[in-house]
Amino acid sequence: MNRIFLRRSIGPDDTGRAVDLLALHSGLSKMQIKDAMAKGALWLHKKGKKTRLRRATTLLQSGDAVELFYDAELLSRVPPQASLIDDRWHYSVWHKPAGLLTQGTKYGDHCSLLRQAERFFTPPRRALPVHRLDREASGLVLIAHTGKAAAGLSELMRKRQVTKVYRIEVLGNLAEKAATGIIDFPLDGKTALTEYEVLHYNPAAGISIVEAVIKTGRLHQIRRHFNMLGFPVMGDPRYGRRNKNAEGIQLEAVALRFHCPFKKREVAFQIATDTHIGDTRRLLGGESSSLLLPLQLYSKAPMSGRKDCGTVTPLISSDKSISTPLSIQGEDIESE
Repeated sequence: MNRIFLRRSIGPDDTGRAVDLLALHSGLSKMQIKDAMAKGALWLHKKGKKTRLRRATTLLQSGDAVELFYDAELLSRVPPQASLIDDRWHYSVWHKPAGLLTQGTKYGDHCSLLRQAERFFTPPRRALPVHRLDREASGLVLIAHTGKAAAGLSELMRKRQVTKVYRIEVLGNLAEKAATGIIDFPLDGKTALTEYEVLHYNPAAGISIVEAVIKTGRLHQIRRHFNMLGFPVMGDPRYGRRNKNAEGIQLEAVALRFHCPFKKREVAFQIATDTHIGDTRRLLGGESSSLLLPLQLYSKAPMSGRKDCGTVTPLISSDKSISTPLSIQGEDIESE
């Protein structure tokens, strides 16, 4: 009995405590029901709204409906813990470790970043998704705590006004093809653009360390783009050949930059990593870092020499610095 699905509409004879009714009709013990509730596997439909049902003593009323999505293996998992990087009250920035979902599923949310964020603050705050990061990947994630923040930050995402920088390890010597470039293979019939710069090549391992910025938000865009280019991300369980490893996918979101809708100025958040993904040396540690992100990935200068889709276009190299440097501490960036 590893997986159980139960849906029951509450009639006049079913009213009472949720834990009693669910234990009666599911065959699970009350202790198992309480554990599933705490981990987000039960849902209450009430007056047209669907919410997770967490309190065992909730009194069910006629006209309600309950759903149980019970997966014993999933509920037994112990999730890795995320780290709070910066709290701006309206929103916060977190470092999500590999193996942690950004948000839960119908079978539960105890293995998700959003649930950990909800439980972190005192008093508790809402945790609303702004964007996602693959479960296998690690890195920076924005979480909204108010409806206004969720709407404002989501609008920035929709308009592609949030710069997201990733550090990855790919199989092969990508610099031999192009040390910097734009990958523009269309994905799912839509335009998809990924800018990148090779930071280092390890000839002994045959691996390139790359920083990339996505200009569009397609499903698994970085993973698919580099695989299509012939340089799959190391450890990717889905895309690529001869790129599997024991450490897992080598992809980390290392920087976020956007115009804060509340401070009315640009803010930036960055983590510094050592040579290998996941070997995080500092999370906005307050010291100046020698591992600053490549300036050209933030350049607003127009790209030149674009070719047809399915090509790599070299980036313009420039010695011109951006007018406002990144903050290693995750502080506001003063505008000119």
